[in-house]
Amino acid sequence: MEELDSNHTLETPSSSSYQNRIKLNVGGKIFETTISTLQSGGPDSLLSALSSRLNPNPNPNPVFIDRDPEIFSTLLSLLRSNRLPSTYRRYTKQELCEEAVYYGIENQLKSALLPPSLLGIDCSIVETIKPAAEGFPSSFTAGAGDGSVWIAHGGQISGYDWNLIHTGTVRSHFEDISSIRRVWSEIVAVGSEIDSGLHLYDVSCGKHVGAVEWTDKSDPRIYKSRVFAITDSTDSIYGSLKCSHGENCVLQIDKNTLQVVSEIGRQSGNSAKSFVPGKLMYVPQLGMIVGSAVTCGAFGYSGYIRIWDPRSGNEVWETNEPGSGRSSRFGDSFADVDVDVDELTMSKVCSKSGDVAIADLRKLTDDPWVYLEEKNASLRSSRGGGGEEGDNMVIHCYKKQVFLSREGDLEVWSSVNQKEEENRELDKWYYRRNYMGNSTKEHELSSSNKGIVKRIEGGGDRLFVNREGVEGVEVWESSNFSKKVAVL
Repeated sequence: MEELDSNHTLETPSSSSYQNRIKLNVGGKIFETTISTLQSGGPDSLLSALSSRLNPNPNPNPVFIDRDPEIFSTLLSLLRSNRLPSTYRRYTKQELCEEAVYYGIENQLKSALLPPSLLGIDCSIVETIKPAAEGFPSSFTAGAGDGSVWIAHGGQISGYDWNLIHTGTVRSHFEDISSIRRVWSEIVAVGSEIDSGLHLYDVSCGKHVGAVEWTDKSDPRIYKSRVFAITDSTDSIYGSLKCSHGENCVLQIDKNTLQVVSEIGRQSGNSAKSFVPGKLMYVPQLGMIVGSAVTCGAFGYSGYIRIWDPRSGNEVWETNEPGSGRSSRFGDSFADVDVDVDELTMSKVCSKSGDVAIADLRKLTDDPWVYLEEKNASLRSSRGGGGEEGDNMVIHCYKKQVFLSREGDLEVWSSVNQKEEENRELDKWYYRRNYMGNSTKEHELSSSNKGIVKRIEGGGDRLFVNREGVEGVEVWESSNFSKKVAVL
């Protein structure tokens, strides 16, 4: 008998490694793998259930599964290595998901398909979602956790899941939806600047599930109010509503009963300082609501930012531009403002200079703004708003980054933690600017064909962007090499 090498183990029908093997016949093609590989799909998966019922023997009959063998080969590779092979691109996301759901391994597929951490300096457009009907989005709301998105286009709402697969379209009673907010996993709150009331729809079944109107028994003028912005907390929905004569407020609505809890910041609406808030943001860590309004007239941009405590209904901080702050830049009011709810910071972009400033929400003063300095000399020359005053600048804060559009271009200010020069605080956060999706040289070229950015919103590890007069919503993601990218 031939002597075996001491480092080699002969595999026999009685050995544990042999007994761990299993053959599957998927659509007529034989696959051989191990029980442990099949069980890596989780205890509730079909493959794990099959492997646990089988009693392997030296000559087992392959288990037959009447499914596509080529896609199964891709999914089997996923179970073996926790990553998808390059061949997965042969199939649509819909095909992969349908097969993964059948085998009960959709969580493994989701983990493999979701994009890496969002880094603006390494972002590019990976897809443009175009609703089948009325494809010009009027608004959208992104899923914070999984990168799903619900798009309002005209009077319809189309849902797209974590894999950006269309899950259904609902027709609302509105002709045009201008505000939309996902308030539960399958329910959105919507409003229109044309028609009255804040309404809720269940996108999973297409039902209208509730409505709230702003009324006041002591003031008959308060009726048919229109919605201009929506946000929500764990237990409340907040909507800014305005009546035809200008009276406006932020309504706090109980999520469970859909009853109005309180009116916040009611104002007459007769001047720029009392316009209806066009943007609402709830800050969970502080339990506060940030509202802002911007208008442009013959004398330029003007607006306000206000913070309310919904528990008391009181205003806790306010700034008006122009006109407030000891060192506010005269005539350079903000064009847009947003809040980073995780970092507890608020950012604005100035209407004339295009400068970006940040304020700490925990240390608000009469003039809390710190204006960001351009660290990259090659980018300083293109810093301004570019063209008309305040033209087409939208700002969005997400994941320690400030995303900004100027005309059709996108840029990102990324926070960097590094020791500052002497006489300054150590380990102070500052921001550095980069263009997104193109080079500096390309940025300097005309970008009029891109379309004006109307809205930016982050969800999961994706950034969603829609442009005026352009069909669909752009989906921006970082590449798989993002984790290796360092901010220089």
